[in-house]
Amino acid sequence: MKLTVTTFMTLDGIAQGPGGPEEDRSGGFEHGGWLVPHVDEDFGRAMNDWFVPADAFLLGRKTYEVFAATWGKVTDEDNIVANKLSTCPKYVASRTLESADWAGTTVLRDDVAEAVAKLKAEPGRELQVHGSLTLIQTLIKADLVDEFRLLVFPVVLGTGKRLFGDIVPTGLKLIDSKATGTGVMLQTYQATGRPAFATVPPLE
Repeated sequence: MKLTVTTFMTLDGIAQGPGGPEEDRSGGFEHGGWLVPHVDEDFGRAMNDWFVPADAFLLGRKTYEVFAATWGKVTDEDNIVANKLSTCPKYVASRTLESADWAGTTVLRDDVAEAVAKLKAEPGRELQVHGSLTLIQTLIKADLVDEFRLLVFPVVLGTGKRLFGDIVPTGLKLIDSKATGTGVMLQTYQATGRPAFATVPPLE
């Protein structure tokens, strides 16, 4: 399976607490809910399209708990996101999660990188990661991410957790880019390994 990462982020790279004020206040973060004013039909269609090829989900503990408390309670069978999350296998990377009651959930407690590498070797289309910033950085360091789907919102916050924090240098190739009606950039990148470095030649 291809491992894809989908992340909401601000123009200055903040990916903390996009969905609401109480989603993640760690570190004294007070700007939660910054994506809400920019959600429109274009945004909804993009998310539905990206969820369709999911055959399994890989989540960090906090994201799993948020998803279980929200999407896990949606009963509308026509809701693509809720239907995918409820029916596909879910893997949670956590050493502290005591129980995972959402049907189809397996807790990964040991070497996450090794476990994820085994999951990627299984047949299927996409193993999708949503949210889960700490987990994503672990996956990047282990060269396990195949594709990044970044939704970049026209917002600048200055403080908060960033998607690309303390990680190894990573090269990317842009394979798709479009904008929603509210100015959110939908950018899809393939990971290409370590970036190349060189010196700009002098102008003639």
